[in-house]
Amino acid sequence: MPRFITLVVARVLADGPGIRRLTLRDPDGWKLPKIRPGAHLDLQVPGLGARAYSLCGDPAAGDCWEVAVKLEAASRGGSAWVHGLAEGAIVEAAMPRCTFPLEPAATRHVMIAGGIGVTPFLAMAPVLQRLGVDWVLHVLHRGPAPCPAALMPWIEAGRAICHETGAAPRPDLAALLGPYTEGLQAYCCGPALMLDAFAEATRHWPAGRARIEHFTPPPLPFDPSARPYTIRLASSGAEAELAAGDNLLAALRKLGAKVDASCEGGICGACEVRWLEGEPVHRDRVLSPERRRTHLMACVAQCASDRLLVDL
Repeated sequence: MPRFITLVVARVLADGPGIRRLTLRDPDGWKLPKIRPGAHLDLQVPGLGARAYSLCGDPAAGDCWEVAVKLEAASRGGSAWVHGLAEGAIVEAAMPRCTFPLEPAATRHVMIAGGIGVTPFLAMAPVLQRLGVDWVLHVLHRGPAPCPAALMPWIEAGRAICHETGAAPRPDLAALLGPYTEGLQAYCCGPALMLDAFAEATRHWPAGRARIEHFTPPPLPFDPSARPYTIRLASSGAEAELAAGDNLLAALRKLGAKVDASCEGGICGACEVRWLEGEPVHRDRVLSPERRRTHLMACVAQCASDRLLVDL
């Protein structure tokens, strides 16, 4: 089974200030696998590796996937590469993953986006509309709105509300969210300061009722519970000694394990590994408490026990 899938850039459109929207299809016209709203796609950037971008098209469209990417001056090279792609270009991608899902049990959904952070919500909106549940999308932006063509139908329907923060102060996120009530699910994707404000506004909400997706990995300070340990692969028995703070992902690869990675900061879910024995120190932003009982993110995980056995 191939590690990556091959896609062709079927269409390239300007989609707001500094933003390009790519429509990706199977080169032979085959249907693409179904995606979940909130999923992202890891595009393989030559010489740089995987870069994750939220899928922003309607998940019901089975013949194409869409991403909208803003050209970032301080990027790691991925956005510049995307902006250099022309129609007909061939790209490789891993299968989409969803670490920012809709909550199926919720009866009201409040989504807050900062600029290009609107992209995952553009995939969620048509799904929520078909479900007939209550939802609203607040888009905070400076200057022209991102992805205007996709946003306009929802603005006209009263579902999306744009807040131009260059013309007025940024609205209070707690006021946009309102008080927590049973059945409410909130989501936020945007720059770090917005995510911090969102986390503060929902600090006293029940666990799991406020979900965040990061643009870039947040800084990770050293965890005082981490200690030197032995990492062991269950399949081969290969072992390595790691000092507290050493990178587990790098150690696994040196032992011959094939582990994918993209963000390498605990926010994308690419390097998820099942652990069998030991006491991992989890520092990622994607695994649920239940999932952490069996899995870890190798790019940021540490260990609080003498030994860690992984299912590789």
